[in-house]
Amino acid sequence: MSIKSNIFGHLKSDIPAGIVVFLVALPLCLGISLASGAPFFSGIISGIIGGVIIGSLSGSKLSVSGPAAGLAALVLAAIHNIGDFNLFLCAVLIAGILQIIIGLAKLGGIANYFPSSVINGMLTSIGILIIAKQIPHAFGYDKEENGQLTELMPFGDIHELFVPLNHIDVGVFLICIISIIIMVVWEKPFIKNRFKFVPGALVAVIVSIIINEILKATNNSFTIVQDHLVNVKVARSPAEFFSFFTLPDFRGFLDSKVIITGIMIAIIASLETLLSIEAVDNLDPERNVTNTNRELIAQGIGNSIAGLIGGLPVTSVIVRSSANVNAGAKTKLSAIFHGLLLLVCIILIPSLLNKIPLSALAAILLLTGYKLCKLDVFKKMIKNGKYQYIPFFVTVIVILSIDLFGIYPPIKGEGLLIGVMAGLVAAFGAILHGNLKNSHYYHSDKKDDNTHITLHLAEEVSFLNKASIRKKLDEMPENSFVDIDATDTEYIDFDVLELIKEFKNIKAPLKNINCTLIKFKEEYKMETFQAGNTH
Repeated sequence: MSIKSNIFGHLKSDIPAGIVVFLVALPLCLGISLASGAPFFSGIISGIIGGVIIGSLSGSKLSVSGPAAGLAALVLAAIHNIGDFNLFLCAVLIAGILQIIIGLAKLGGIANYFPSSVINGMLTSIGILIIAKQIPHAFGYDKEENGQLTELMPFGDIHELFVPLNHIDVGVFLICIISIIIMVVWEKPFIKNRFKFVPGALVAVIVSIIINEILKATNNSFTIVQDHLVNVKVARSPAEFFSFFTLPDFRGFLDSKVIITGIMIAIIASLETLLSIEAVDNLDPERNVTNTNRELIAQGIGNSIAGLIGGLPVTSVIVRSSANVNAGAKTKLSAIFHGLLLLVCIILIPSLLNKIPLSALAAILLLTGYKLCKLDVFKKMIKNGKYQYIPFFVTVIVILSIDLFGIYPPIKGEGLLIGVMAGLVAAFGAILHGNLKNSHYYHSDKKDDNTHITLHLAEEVSFLNKASIRKKLDEMPENSFVDIDATDTEYIDFDVLELIKEFKNIKAPLKNINCTLIKFKEEYKMETFQAGNTH
């Protein structure tokens, strides 16, 4: 069967799935534009590129790309530091070119060399930054266009503590609270099971528009004014529509700030994409394995185009992708179709989008940030031991010190990159306390016409050994007997344990491999495994 007939042979599954992803993506594209301090049009552009361009080029059947919340804090700081959106677009273009180079150099496995503790620290910090930046929009006290938490934190006399309460817009705040309640209730099983293909974020946006229109019609004092509503450009002709696209300022190729920003976007966007792709492959009922090098090339082309026409940075996004899987998508056509729907939306109904209160989008982002940094994440890191929580807390503390509290003003906005580097140093330092030896001993022989393989783990197995062990496990022949022996092992890194669990529970059965785990400590809980937690 040809690729074309295979894609179009699943229209009954992919078209409805594409509609579901579109309903999830639309409020997120607008919300991430708000969080990034960028024009709303830019977020929609990136959603279209992520769906149509990257969807067409990607090797993943189920992954969906678009503007990502994980980059919002970086983009916000970068636009502020660079001082010009056109120059910032040059950084997005640089990031795209770097991703293409990384993909062509076949470095798609680079995510294996980043410990999950550091990645979780980065994502947790992003969640906290998103919340901090959206609180002013939630209260309607956003004196600065991008929103700053410090606007609600007066300093000085104790009597001035509640002064900002006099400036809070009650209508804006109520819409935010109502939106949060709707989304939280929508996640409850008695609602979610009945309306599983209707995203709570979309319901919150629609309800917020209806409430504000009623307030407006009745001349209520709580009516939200235009300053606190979405402001997407409305075209009166095709020529005017195309004039909305923004070209980059190519002088940015000579600006060190722009170049550094481009490198940071390339690193973080690539990591986020690779982690998302790994999670999507684990969710895929058919267990397809995506070519990560091809994926980075596709992402690089998408980001290059985004930089050339005024879009935000794009990554593979797990929220959209999981919605795509749950909606029953079979091929990449669903991702492409969702991008086309976004294009139709921005052409035909921009006036309707301009009725959306910013506080409803802020509510979406507040919950998004909360999911990234909720208390369970901290508890899990501490429970997993010092080799996990030390790099995690170092990453979080450094990022927030720079990008939220401004302890180092000269490098404010570069906290994500510096924090990840600090986390990596902490991880290396913690691991080097142990004895770095070869991670395993491999032995294979033939018994009764069957291949018997023993993978004898070393005394210390760290995340540095993750790539070599993954490669060896992936090379295990079909119909073989494999023993993974931890008799002499004192420590096995959390990432490697998850890798072994994935092999035993998922990959080995698919290749008809009889896998036996020998002498693994009870505390490792090798019998428990959750798909999607292997990065």
